[in-house]
This record gives sequence, structure tokens and C-alpha cells, in this order.
Amino acid sequence: MAKRRPNGGGTISRRSDGRYMGRAYVTDTDGNRVRKTVYGATWDDANEKLGKLQDQERNGVPVPSRSWSLGEWLNYWLEHIVEPECEHNTYVKYESKVRLYLLPHLGKKPLVKLTPAQLRTFMALLKREKVGAATRFEVLRVLRNALNRAIREELLTRNVALLVDMPKVSKDKGTAWSAREAIAFLRSVRAHRLYAACVLVLVLGLRRSEVLGLRWQDIDFEAGRFTPVKQVQREKGVGLVLKDLKTESSQAVLPLPEFCARVLEERRELQELEQKIAGAHWAQQDGHDLIFSSEHGGMIDPTGFSRTFDRLVKRADVRRITVRLARHTCGTLLAFLKVHPKVAQAILRHSQISMTMDVYTHVVGDSEREAVTMLAELLEDPLIG
Repeated sequence: MAKRRPNGGGTISRRSDGRYMGRAYVTDTDGNRVRKTVYGATWDDANEKLGKLQDQERNGVPVPSRSWSLGEWLNYWLEHIVEPECEHNTYVKYESKVRLYLLPHLGKKPLVKLTPAQLRTFMALLKREKVGAATRFEVLRVLRNALNRAIREELLTRNVALLVDMPKVSKDKGTAWSAREAIAFLRSVRAHRLYAACVLVLVLGLRRSEVLGLRWQDIDFEAGRFTPVKQVQREKGVGLVLKDLKTESSQAVLPLPEFCARVLEERRELQELEQKIAGAHWAQQDGHDLIFSSEHGGMIDPTGFSRTFDRLVKRADVRRITVRLARHTCGTLLAFLKVHPKVAQAILRHSQISMTMDVYTHVVGDSEREAVTMLAELLEDPLIG
């Protein structure tokens, strides 16, 4: 005797090929009532799938109004969600991972039928192709973000990428300079027009975009503090732009150590001289009086600043490190400058003073004694170098 489903529970019938077909009316993502079909090898299989479909309907989760491939969804996500809502640099990073890795290997897969096994096979393939762990990590992270948004758009009910383990990435990205190395570098670049910018990177731990976005109105010399508000970024099709920092914590009022205030005063004198020399060719900054401008008053490209920093490091004959790593010398130099721990805590943005004291306790050892003399010379003679 044929089994029956309750009234309103849809229908199940047997096909000519022996399989069972279940059908019921549900709501799609466009708000239309559509008849959805599921299949099973047995009546019970079809009944179970039909029950899940109707449970989803009762919970207010619509079925997709169209069958997206993963590639179609990724392209839609990039164009209509990422590009309008995210920073340009974020879009560029996501787009490259989609174009280079996800589309070629997974683009034709049906979005709703994507499985963890398929993703594990894909990640294993990237590893065999010698794609670095850090890149594989970013590829999977981009896919997770895209599928999370597909859930919000009610195209998916789960994110299968969350079921795939992230590649393990080594956190060893090098060692920041010791105090001796940092001070040797500062002595070497003392005469360079961007010396003050190097000081702020090393002593205050500011990112290059934050340093280049600092304006004179952000500095309070009398109170001995500053407030980073802007950053310089390059956007495709636009060029260099001055943008707000992303978070409120990035815009906190921070102490300005005396050493940093002194080099900024020197920077102001140099900038006034450069403006006088440039004359009518000095670029107008639309109310943004940047501290670190080009020789003609314009914004400085963060990538160009990194190249300048690399050249200065090479010329200084110290261990080669990046700007990003150099700023982690901050705690060490604050201790050598004898900045009060509470002030250093604010600059380092430590939640507890014990974290700052741990840095202060361990920075000075026998191997650093030479740095004390070098720093004293740098502080006493502003023209050294």
C-alpha cells in the first residue's frame, strides 16, 4: 500500500526509472511561490528530503530563485558588495584571490552543492602547486567571507568553507631591531628629509600610512600629545587619497615624547624652507596641512616611502628589515629614551601596565650597553650624522 504524506505536506511519486520524486510549494528568494522537487532512491529518502525542505520553509528560509555557480556568486559578491562597501585595497586583495585561484578551480561548481570534500581537494591541489601557506590561508578566508554573505543573502543555509581547516602559517616574520640597530639607523639617516618620519615609525610604532597622514593640526606641542586621524592610501583610478583611520582606537589621543616633538619642530622648519623654494609650484592640500609632504607639497605614496626606507636601511649598513617590522622596535626605544612607563603604556596601547613593564625589564642587557652611549649622542647633538 502506497504511503501518504499529511495534507499540505506535498506529494511523493515513483518515477519510471524507479526513483522517488517529492514535490511541494515553497517561497523563493524573490518572494514567489514555486514548486520545488527533490529526489530519493526510496520513498523514505524522498520523504526525508521533502521534510527538510518544508522545515526550511516553516523557519522562514527561502530557496534560491536561481541556480548560482560559485564563480557567478563570487563575481557578483566582488562587484556589488565588496567594491562598494570595502576599502579599495581590500577589494584588490579579494579580487586577486578570486581571479587567480578560486575561479579557475571552483568557478563552475554549483554554489548550493559545494562540499567540504571538494574544498579540501582544492586546498591540497594548491599545496601541490607550491602555493604558499599564507596565500592558501587568504584564499580560504576570502571564500569563507563570500559564503557568509551568501548565507545573509539567503542563497545558502551553511558555510561549508568553515568545515575546512585553515592552513597553518608560520608567525615567524623576522625579528625587530635591537635598540643598538635602531639607533645606528637613526644616526645614519639624520640628514634625510624624512628623518622625522623614521623616528615616528621607530619610537611611536606608527604605520607608514598613519605617519604620512599626520597633519600639523593633529599635533599639540604645548600639551605634548597628538591624535592620528588620517592615513594616506593609493586607490585605483584615483591616485593618492587622505582617508579617515578605520577605528576609534586608531584615533586615540597619544602622548608625544620630547624627542619626537623636537624632530617634528625641525621637520616644520625644513618644510617651510621647501615651501619657500617651491614657491608657486607648492601643491595646495585642501585644508590638510600634512607634516610629511613631498618636496612640492603633495602627498607621499606609502609604497614610495617603503622604498625610501629600504634604501636608507641599506645605506646605514644595518640588518635589513621592513617598515612594518621596524615599528615593533617601539617599546625598546621608549625604554631607552626613559619615557615614563605610563606614557609608554598609552603609546604601545597596552591594556595593562604589567605588559609595558615586561618590555621595560627585558630591553637593556649587556649587548645593548653600546646603544646607551649612541642614543645619548643622538639626543645631545641634533646635527649628528
